[in-house]
Order: sequence, then C-alpha cells, then structure tokens
Amino acid sequence: MRFLKRWFLRLFLLFLAAVLAYQLWIFGHVVYWNAYNPSSTAFMRDRLGSLQQKNPAAMLRVRWVPYEQIAQSLKRAVIAAEDGKFPDHEGFDFDAMQKAYQKNLQKGRVVAGGSTISQQLAKNLFLSGEKTPGRKLQEAVITFMLEKVMSKRRILEIYLNVIEWGNGVFGAEAATRYYYGVSASSLSAEQSARLAAMIPNPRFYDLNRNTPWLLKKTGIILRRMPSATVP
Repeated sequence: MRFLKRWFLRLFLLFLAAVLAYQLWIFGHVVYWNAYNPSSTAFMRDRLGSLQQKNPAAMLRVRWVPYEQIAQSLKRAVIAAEDGKFPDHEGFDFDAMQKAYQKNLQKGRVVAGGSTISQQLAKNLFLSGEKTPGRKLQEAVITFMLEKVMSKRRILEIYLNVIEWGNGVFGAEAATRYYYGVSASSLSAEQSARLAAMIPNPRFYDLNRNTPWLLKKTGIILRRMPSATVP
C-alpha cells in the first residue's frame, strides 16, 4: 500500500511539474511577444493543416502591419462589435458572459459568445478549437497573463494582425487587400464595420458576402463606432 501511495505521489508531482512547465512556456511566449511579433499562431497552424489536406500547396494570406498603419475606423469597429468594454476590463466581461449564457439557454444552442478580445487572442495564440472545461480554464490563465504583461494597445495590435478574416485569410492587412484591394490604413468606416461584422464566422461570410444579417450587423456596428474607445 505504501508503495502505491509513493507512486501516486510521484505521478502527481510529475503532473504538477509538467503543468507548471507548460504555463512557464506560455508565459515566456507572452513576454517575448510583448516586444516581438508572433510569426504564426496555433489557430493559423491548424487552419493551414486543414487547407493542405485538400491542397498540399495551400498557403495562408497573412501580412503583419504596425498598429499605426491600421485604420482607426477598423479599431473602433472591432471594439464596437466584439468587446465594447475592452479598454476598461481586466480581460473578462462578466456581464457579457452572463448575457450570452442566458441567450444561449433561451435558444437551446450556442448563438452568442461573451469572450473579450483578450480571451479571443489567448485562444488564437495557443489553443485548439475544442470547447472543453480544461481548455476554457487554460484560456482564462493565458488571458490573465496577457493582461498583466501587455498593454491594451499591444493586445489589440496582435489581435488585429492574427485573427481569421476568411478562408486562409489572417490579419487586417491581408483581409483589406483580399476584400477591397487597399491597405489596412485606407479603410472607410463602412468597410471597417463590414469586416468587424464578419469576425464571428469569417469563412462563411467569405463565401456569402451580402447576406441580410451581415448587412444588418454592419449597420449596427456603424452606429456604435463613434462611442468606441480605442487604446
């Protein structure tokens, strides 16, 4: 019995050491990316793998641009659409989470999310798309790290450069050139609002660019943009 207890204790300690090592590995990347730009993300690598299963020569459209070269209108649109309290919260918007939970409960399926921009970035940088309690817990830990290490401006800069905006299209610069043939610095308010409206389901809207809901959501975001605070 004592032998088994010792082995269980050793296994438990090894498990804790592995968890701690993984968290330190993530934290190291967060600190590094506060000064240097990530070349790819977990979500990018996952999407590229999926695309190359169908076409081995497939490549992602992605091009990093500095924060200053992204139109202010796009920053306002994304905050208005995805996280209106972004400049003020510490990574989590519990009111939005509660509203999303109630809405999903009423509909009987997932129709709304309460994730902040920081949470979305945590998921995109490090995690898979599966929705499990363990993954949500890890997302929360990474979100906490991001908020403690990075400024809001840096979080938004990375977010705008790495999120998916179409089938194999990542980041604001690649998206604006793909959809409008202009640079991210030249977007109009309406173009910015439409891009922000696409974020929840970008591959669908890539194929269906003029759905009534997309047009309606674009109008809603346009009306919200003047009140959005940009870091």
